[in-house]
Amino acid sequence: MGGKVMLLLLVVMIVCGGCECKGGKVYKVGGSSGWTNIGPLPYKSWPSSIAFHVGDTLLFEYKKEFHNVVRVTHTNFNNCNSTNPYHTWSTGNDSFTIPRHGHFYFICGVPGHCQSGQKIDIRVPISVPAPSPQSPSLPGPTSVSVAPAPSPK
Repeated sequence: MGGKVMLLLLVVMIVCGGCECKGGKVYKVGGSSGWTNIGPLPYKSWPSSIAFHVGDTLLFEYKKEFHNVVRVTHTNFNNCNSTNPYHTWSTGNDSFTIPRHGHFYFICGVPGHCQSGQKIDIRVPISVPAPSPQSPSLPGPTSVSVAPAPSPK
């Protein structure tokens, strides 16, 4: 019976990514402008102002007639190459829930858009758990020194 409980616990930890199952926050990519290539593009500065965590959701809102969202490798991100993507979204209201720590690279696959700056690198650092508050120290056992009994004369 104990082995089954341990196996179940292990499966839950794997599925939850190390027990970080808590619901995350939802972030609209690009802030109020959304996912676009018009106007000043905040895609370099916007993610650096947010501490992303496993379980957070990225919301890509855009005009589906003009844009899409392509999750790519680091190399393809740097080269604005949308071939062989991890995933492509094109509904205009797409979300991506962060499954683990690391970098997640997204570009617009419409020709010229990535080159003009419509790409974003989302970095999710390994979170260090906050130290637990120390419990108050309890006095340890008191040591009593026993003097040797006088030897009988």
